[in-house]
Amino acid sequence: MTTETRKRVSAFTNDALGTLDAVGIAAAIAAGDVSVAEVTEAAIRRAERVNPALNAVAQPAWDDARQGRYLRRDGALYGVPTFIKDNEPLAGYPTRKGTGAFVARTEKRHSKYVRQFLSTGLNCLGKSTLPEFAFICSAENERWGITRNPWHTDYTPGGSSSGSAALVAAGVVPIAMANDGAGSTRLPASCCGLVGLKPSRGRVHALHGTEALPVQITYNGVVTRTVRDTAAYFAAAERYYRNRRLPEMGHVQSPLRQRLRIGFFENVPEGRQGHMDADTCRVQLETARLLESLGHTVEQVPVPLNVESMAGHYLNYYGFLAYMSIRFGRLVHGAPVDASVLEPFTRGLMDTFKRNYSQLPGSLLTLKRAVNQTAQALGERFDVVMTCVTTKTTPKIGYFSPALPFEEISRRAADFATFLPMFNFSGSPAIALPLGVAESGMPVGVQFAASLGQDRLLLELALELEAARPWRSLADA
Repeated sequence: MTTETRKRVSAFTNDALGTLDAVGIAAAIAAGDVSVAEVTEAAIRRAERVNPALNAVAQPAWDDARQGRYLRRDGALYGVPTFIKDNEPLAGYPTRKGTGAFVARTEKRHSKYVRQFLSTGLNCLGKSTLPEFAFICSAENERWGITRNPWHTDYTPGGSSSGSAALVAAGVVPIAMANDGAGSTRLPASCCGLVGLKPSRGRVHALHGTEALPVQITYNGVVTRTVRDTAAYFAAAERYYRNRRLPEMGHVQSPLRQRLRIGFFENVPEGRQGHMDADTCRVQLETARLLESLGHTVEQVPVPLNVESMAGHYLNYYGFLAYMSIRFGRLVHGAPVDASVLEPFTRGLMDTFKRNYSQLPGSLLTLKRAVNQTAQALGERFDVVMTCVTTKTTPKIGYFSPALPFEEISRRAADFATFLPMFNFSGSPAIALPLGVAESGMPVGVQFAASLGQDRLLLELALELEAARPWRSLADA
C-alpha cells in the first residue's frame, strides 16, 4: 500500500448504501430493497470508521437518527442520511459555530432553513464541522480539530462547509448541508470533487440570524456527488417554500437543450490577484473546449472587475459581520463571546471594522454598484459566465492556518477565492462542478454563474457536462 493510498480516506463499502447517490438511496428505500434503519446504520458505521482521520463530525446524533426523531416520511428524499452544518440551529443540540469562544445553549427549535432542509425527508445524523464562525477557507484550529480532505489527508477540504464536504466526498453520506457567504459551498465542493450550487438570493430560507443584514450575502444549500442529487434536493425544498419573486425552479431531470453564449475570464498576469496556476488554467481551457464541442459559443473576456480593489471592500463588510457577531454575542449566539480565545483571523476581522467603520457605507455602495453593473454587462452578452472556483489548486493543511497573521491569511484568501464573493453580492446563482484533476491528483472545480433566478439553467447545463465528462468519486478510486 502506497503512502498516497494510506492518506486517501474512503468510506465506500458493500453495505446498504453501496455507491448509491441520494436519489438512488431514496428509490431503494421506496422500493423496499433496503430499509431506513439499514442505511442509517450503514452511514453511522462509515462515519465512525473514517471520522478519526477526517475530523468532520462536530456533534454526532446517532440515537436520534436511529429513532427517526427528525424524519419526515412525506419527503422526496425520505430516509437518506445527512449532516447539518454546525452554524444552523437543530433542536436538541447546541450551535457551536466552529468555536469555543462562547458556551452554546441547547436549541429549543430548528431554524427556518433546517425545517426546510428536513422537509425533504433527509435523516440527520449530526452536525458537521466548520472554521470559527465560518470566516475562513479551512477548518484548521488545532484546539478544536483539523478537518481533512478524504482525497488526501495532507490537504484541506476547503471551507467553510468543511465537514459536510469531507463527509460527502468520503462516502459517509451522499448529501449534506452547506452554506455560502463568500464561496463556502462552492470552494469545498471544488476541493473535494463535489457539486455545490449557491442558489439565487431568496431561493431558500437564509442562514439563521442573517435576515436583517444590510446586504444578504449568505446562501444555504447542499453539497452532493451528483448533479441529480442537487436538483432533487432543491425541487423538494421548493415544495416546502417557494419564493414567488423568482422563477419556479422545479425538478431538473434533463440536460440542457438550448445552446448558450458562454463567457470565461482570461488568466491575469503573473503576480496579480486572481492569477490562475497552471493546473487551474488548464482545466478552464479544457472545459471551454468541451463546451464548444457540445455546440455552445464560448468567448474569453478580460476580468471585468478590479479584484484587488473589491477585496478591500469585501473585507470591510466581513469585518462588520465579525464585529456584530462578537460584540453582540448574547443577542446573536445566546451567550457572550470571550474575545481572548478567538482565532487571530477573527480578531483581525473585528479590528479591521473598528478601524474602518466609517468606510462601511462607501464599501457597500461601491460593491453593489460594481457587482451589479458587471452582472448586467455580462448578462447582456452571455447566458452564462464561467470562471475558476479557486485560482489555485487545493492547498495543504497549514496554508490557511488560523495561527498565521491576519494580513497573510487575508491576502491568501483573496487570491485563492477571487471570483466567488462577487456572486454573493450580486445574488446570482453560481455552481461549482468538479470538471478537472490537478497533477497532484486533487479535484479541480469550474464555476458557472447565470442571471438572478436562472438556477434551473445552471442545473441543466451541469447535467449536460456531467454526462459529457463524468467526474471521479472516491468510490471509483
